[in-house]
Amino acid sequence: MCGFSGEIRCDGEFADVATVTRMVETMGSRGPDGSGVHAHSAFALAHRRLSIIDLSERAAQPMVDADLGLSIVFNGIIYNYPELREELGLAGYRFFSTSDTEVMMKAYHAWGESFVERLHGMFAFCIVERGTGRAVLGRDRLGIKPLYFDSTPGRLRFASTLPAMLAAGDIDTSIDPVALHHYLTFHAVVPAPHTMLAGVRKLEPATVLVREADGSERRTRYWTPSYERDPDKAEWSARDWEDAILESLRVAVRRRLVSDVPVGALLSGGLDSSLIVGLLAEEGQKDISTFSVGFESVGGEEGDEFKYSDVIAREFNTNHYQFRVSTERMLPALTDAIGAMSEPMVSHDAVGFYLLSQEVAKTIKVVQSGQGADEVFAGYHWYPPMTTAAGVGLDTYARAFFDRTHEEMARVVRPEYLTDHDASRLFSERHFSQAGADTPADRALRLDTLIMLIDDPVKRVDNMTMAWGLEARVPFLDHELVELAAQCPPELKMAQGGKGVLKDAARRVIPSEVIDRPKGYFPVPALKHIEGPYLDLVRDALRSRTARERGLFRPEYVDELIRGHERPGGGTDPEHLTPLRGNKLWQLALLEIWLQTHL
Repeated sequence: MCGFSGEIRCDGEFADVATVTRMVETMGSRGPDGSGVHAHSAFALAHRRLSIIDLSERAAQPMVDADLGLSIVFNGIIYNYPELREELGLAGYRFFSTSDTEVMMKAYHAWGESFVERLHGMFAFCIVERGTGRAVLGRDRLGIKPLYFDSTPGRLRFASTLPAMLAAGDIDTSIDPVALHHYLTFHAVVPAPHTMLAGVRKLEPATVLVREADGSERRTRYWTPSYERDPDKAEWSARDWEDAILESLRVAVRRRLVSDVPVGALLSGGLDSSLIVGLLAEEGQKDISTFSVGFESVGGEEGDEFKYSDVIAREFNTNHYQFRVSTERMLPALTDAIGAMSEPMVSHDAVGFYLLSQEVAKTIKVVQSGQGADEVFAGYHWYPPMTTAAGVGLDTYARAFFDRTHEEMARVVRPEYLTDHDASRLFSERHFSQAGADTPADRALRLDTLIMLIDDPVKRVDNMTMAWGLEARVPFLDHELVELAAQCPPELKMAQGGKGVLKDAARRVIPSEVIDRPKGYFPVPALKHIEGPYLDLVRDALRSRTARERGLFRPEYVDELIRGHERPGGGTDPEHLTPLRGNKLWQLALLEIWLQTHL
């Protein structure tokens, strides 16, 4: 896990080393263990390192293989790198390190751009061929590792974070109206290639981008899971599916133990993280370090789920750490968490993960985490209605998931930022209409797994953990497990209120009292209610001179929301909440605070 930046010139000029260095210096928290820069004529690469595999200087980046004429910067980890290294060794390759980075470089030399199809892991990278000037950039199948870029005819710049792109300068920072529409409608999810800023794009997951020396580009999508029933599994019983899913998850957890430093686990007390801890114990891991965070109660709402995480900690005799965050500590941390966001993230989970990561990083460098299970195994409440949805099912999905209609957008944003079409609806229609999904439920699960998951919880976990140099590994996003779950009949996944097949598989590993508990979320009551100092923060941001000059939102709409929250209990009024019970005022304020923080 690291951060990198780079510049590729296609106009006859030398790459700007000072700019690339300035970009990577913004990512010190992603790579506190070392840094490096390498430049050659038209390209410059820079890197910040978090040492996880091969802790020696031989694994430092940018990594250069003079014999092969290749240079690489790489963020992430390849779990099957030992097997690939052995295969490459049999083919005649010799290694100067024991790192997965060097395996990536030699795998590209051996197998070309298709080498990504052999990788099990989370990754973003850039490989440059010295002889041809070709640059090859890629991103893992489920977008766990980020990659932002700015492409012009004469230059390609790229980095692991959007703020690093801004540090380069010469970026169009105007608001992208399509991204704004997605943010305010598609539950704050802004799908690739868009970002909130018109001048910065992000590479789509499961995609390889090739930039030639003459400036021409081509992109290849190398992975798309099928959400159709596999004829070879037509006779499988529910028990067969449980067996296969549990074994696939075991393999996923085992893969994510590859490390030259200890691996712990984030333990919320829910099914997903508890099952990971149970499987780690099955793998023979002793003295597992587990970590939980909780918050003060507000308005009678509990702010922690320690009673459930304690059950798992006792069951598997883990070294368990609990962190309770006071309201006084959370307010300044909220500002810092927004500073760590590459893109605006509305979910209350962000500050929770930020504070948890701060504490965990004092003890350990690598953790496994349970993100992704709800999308992969149908854990959300909007999936069951999809089983009876008419047509392709988009109307049913939109009623549950979309925060606003296109008509409502005209009340929220000023005319110059309003798209002339329903951008979020059109995007979802295109996704729902693609072949490869049998039913409306399959289409919703595919959209959420391949789009929402990547640009909401996955991005949130990456940003908040890497803000403290902590590597988070997500077994539920092992691509082979995702492929298997995609083929599983939706009714098995939706049983028992969601994640039914996973729950039944989990009963063989962890106590039922954790499995059968009411569904929980990462509770941050103070942000849900938005009162006191949190309302002051929101009010100050949205009524500031900077916000007025930016002119994103209609002042009368902002004032209406603020007045509503100034009434006792106003923050929980249905009129101020989205269908998914997100706070509309917080959505606007978070975006404005993010813009003020980063621009």
